[in-house]
Amino acid sequence: MDTKNCFHCGIEINKNDEILYDEKKFCCNGCRTVYEIFNQHELTCYYDFQSAPGATPQDIQGKYDYLDNEEIVTKLLDFEENGTHIVSLYIPHIHCSSCIWILENLQKLQPGIGASQVNFPEKKVHITYSSALTSLKEIVYLLCAIGYEPYISLENFDEGKKQVDRSLIYKIGVAFFCFGNIMLLSFPEYFEVEEFWINQYRGFFRWLIFGLSLPTFFYSASGYYVSAWKSIRSKLLNIDIPIALGIVVMFIRSTVDIIFGYGQGFFDSMAGLIFFMLLGKLFQQKTYDFLSFERDYKSYFPIAITKLLPDGIEESVQVYDIKKGDRLLIRNQELIPVDGILISEKAAIDYSFVTGEAVQIEKKSGDKIFAGGKQIGKVIEMEVLFSVSQSYLTQLWSNDVFQKRVEQQHKSITDRISRYFTPALLALAIISFLYWIFIDVTTAFNVFTAILIVACPCALALTAPFTLGNVLRILGNRKMYLKNALVVEQLAKVDTIVFDKTGTITTNKKTAITYEGESLNEFELKVLKNVLRGSNHPLSRRLYEFIPHQDKMVTTDFEEIIGKGIEANVEGQHVKLGSSQFLKTMTENTHKKTKVHIEINGVYKGSYVFNNQYRKGLEVLFERLAKSYHLVVLSGDNDGERSILEKMVPAGTTLVFNQKPEQKLQYIAQLQSEGKNVMMVGDGLNDTGALAQSNVGISISENVNVFSPACDGIMDATQFEKINFLMRYSKNAMKTIYMSFGLSLLYNLVGLSFAVTGALDPIVAAIIMPLSTITIVSFVTIATNIFAKAK
Repeated sequence: MDTKNCFHCGIEINKNDEILYDEKKFCCNGCRTVYEIFNQHELTCYYDFQSAPGATPQDIQGKYDYLDNEEIVTKLLDFEENGTHIVSLYIPHIHCSSCIWILENLQKLQPGIGASQVNFPEKKVHITYSSALTSLKEIVYLLCAIGYEPYISLENFDEGKKQVDRSLIYKIGVAFFCFGNIMLLSFPEYFEVEEFWINQYRGFFRWLIFGLSLPTFFYSASGYYVSAWKSIRSKLLNIDIPIALGIVVMFIRSTVDIIFGYGQGFFDSMAGLIFFMLLGKLFQQKTYDFLSFERDYKSYFPIAITKLLPDGIEESVQVYDIKKGDRLLIRNQELIPVDGILISEKAAIDYSFVTGEAVQIEKKSGDKIFAGGKQIGKVIEMEVLFSVSQSYLTQLWSNDVFQKRVEQQHKSITDRISRYFTPALLALAIISFLYWIFIDVTTAFNVFTAILIVACPCALALTAPFTLGNVLRILGNRKMYLKNALVVEQLAKVDTIVFDKTGTITTNKKTAITYEGESLNEFELKVLKNVLRGSNHPLSRRLYEFIPHQDKMVTTDFEEIIGKGIEANVEGQHVKLGSSQFLKTMTENTHKKTKVHIEINGVYKGSYVFNNQYRKGLEVLFERLAKSYHLVVLSGDNDGERSILEKMVPAGTTLVFNQKPEQKLQYIAQLQSEGKNVMMVGDGLNDTGALAQSNVGISISENVNVFSPACDGIMDATQFEKINFLMRYSKNAMKTIYMSFGLSLLYNLVGLSFAVTGALDPIVAAIIMPLSTITIVSFVTIATNIFAKAK
C-alpha cells in the first residue's frame, strides 16, 4: 500500500493529520479506532480482502439518542419476542466482499449479537440480537464505529415513500443525448463533404464533439471505472476491466486524433458503445427485478388458514385473503401467518421458523403474537392486526438456518469460465493489437476495442439465474412452490423417491370411516370432537370432519405426540386417542387396517377404521416414475394394506411399514450412505426429520397451514399426480442452462472471429453485446415455457 495513504480507508493523508499506530499510518482517530477494534477481536484479516477496504467513521455522538425510545425501536424491529430481536438496517456503504465479511461477523465484535446476514443487492444487513445483552442503539454505534453507518428513517416503512435509484436512467439519458448529437455533428465526416464553409468549421465541430463526449466518458461510464478499479485493488479480474480499458483507449486515441488533426476519432463509437452497454445493464436489472417481484408477491404458498365467522362457523381461506380484524383458528403445529392478538386464555408458540431454535414461548390472552410462530398444543383463537405479507413468509421459509449445504454445479461452471475469461480476453486483445499495429494503426485500435467489448460474458452470467427464476415462476403458477433455485438443480440429481403413506399418497377426502366397539354417547362424541379440533394429523382432520357438528368445550393439557396420538382433558374427561401401542390397552386384530383407537377416563371404547382412499392418478404416477427412479413407500401405519399397495404400485417398489418418525429419518440416511440421491415426499407433520435429512424434501399440502421449515418445496395436494412433471421439468431446466451456456459461448466465439480480423467496428460490438443478452433471455424464456407445456 502507498505509505502516504491511510491503512484503513486508503485516502491520502495530510502530513499534519497523520497518526501512527502499530507501525501503520491512519488519516484520523476514527480509522485508527476501527483498526484497534478489529485487532482486539483478531479480525485484521478484514484487510486481506481488499487494500484499504474501510470507510472513515463519522462523528455521530448524540445522533441516535432517539433509539433509547422503546416505541421507536419497536417500529423498527422485524421481530420481537422473548428477548430475541431481529432488525433490518439499510447500509449504503456496503460495496464489496470485505463489507459482507465484516458485517456477517458482527457477533465477534458485540456480545449479544447472535447472527447477521447481508442482503448485498438491497444493501441491507439482518441482525438477530438478545435485548438482555445489547440494544439497537449499541449495535448502530458499533456499525458507525467500523465505518458502516446505517440509514434509519421511519419513512422507510411507508411503501409509498420508498426512494428509487434512478442513477442508471440518468446515465442512459446523458449517453443518448451526447451520442445523438455527436452522430449529427459527424455527418460531414462520414460522407467526406468538402464544401468550403464546412472545411472552415471542421475544427470547431471536432472540438464540439470532444466536449459532448466528456459527460458520457466521465459520468455515464463512471460505474465501469469504479468497478474495474475495485476489482484491480482486490487482485481479482472482473469483466468490467476490459470494458473500462476499451472505453479509455478509445477516448485517448480519439483525443490524440483531434489534437494532431488526424480526424474526428472514435467519439461517436465510444458514446454509442456506452449507451448500448448501459441499455444492456438496464435490461438485466429489470429482468432481476421482475423475477424478484414474481418470487415475493405472486408465488403464494398453497396454504390456507381457518377463519372463524361471526356465527362460529369455521371457513378455510387462503392466507392472502386475511384482513385486519379477522378472527383465526390456529391448530397444533400450524404456522401463524400474521401478527395478531391472542384471544384464547394461553398458548405456547415455537418461533424456530424465525430464530432457528425450537424453544416454546408462553403467551397469555391479550398478548401480541408474531407471524412466523408455530402454535404448539391445543387449538387457539387470535385476532388479526395486519394482513399477511407473502414476501415475509418467503423470507421465513428461506431462513439461512434451514438451508441445506449443497454444491451449485451451474454456479461453479459460471465461476470457472469467468475466472479465466477476462485474462484470456485481455491477452487476445493485446496480441491482436500488436499484430495489426504494423499493418494499419486505425484497424489495430478498432480490433483492440471491438474484442474487449464484443466478448462481454454478461449473457453467460445471466443464464442460470434467469432460467431458474423463470422455472420457479412457472412452477409457482402450477401450485408447486420451491424454496429457492438450488432445489431445481437438486431435483435433477434425484435417483430415489421416498413417499410417506398417510396424508401423502392417501387423501383426506372421500374416505369411508366406520366405527368398531362400544357406541359413543352424545357427550362422548362432543368430547372427542373438541379434542380432535386442535390436531392437524391427516387422520385427525378426517375424523374431525366425519363427526357431526358439536358445541365447543374447554380443552386443557392438550398434547399431541408425533407418530403416536393425542392426550387431553376436556371438562374433567381424560381422553387418549391414537395407535394401539399408544393406548397400551389392547392389540391389533388379525385384520390389519388403519385405525384410531379411543380411550376415555382409562376405559377403552373402540376404534374408527379408515378405508384409505388413494390419490387420483397414483398408479399412473408410480408407473411413470418407476422408469427412472427407485421408489419407496415409507409408512408409520401397520402393513394391513400391503396387499392393496402391491397391486397398485410397480414391481420393484419397496414397501416399509411400522416406521416411527426417527426410523424414517434413519432409513433415508441409510439410502444416502449407499450413494443414493433421495427425495422425500411427505405431509410435513410427522415427516419433519425425514424431509430435513433427504436431499430434497417436498411437503404435500391439503390446504392446511402446516409445513416444515426444513422442507425444500410445497406442493398443493391437487397437483400430486404431476410429480413426474416436476422431476422431468427440473432436468429440462438444467438442460436449458447448459444449452444457453453453449449459445452464449458460441455468440462470443463468432463475435471474436470477426473482431480479430478487423471486420467488426466497436459500435457494432456495443450493439451486439446487449443483443446477446436479449437473445439468451429470450431463448431460456421460450425453452422453459416449451418444456412446461410438453406432454
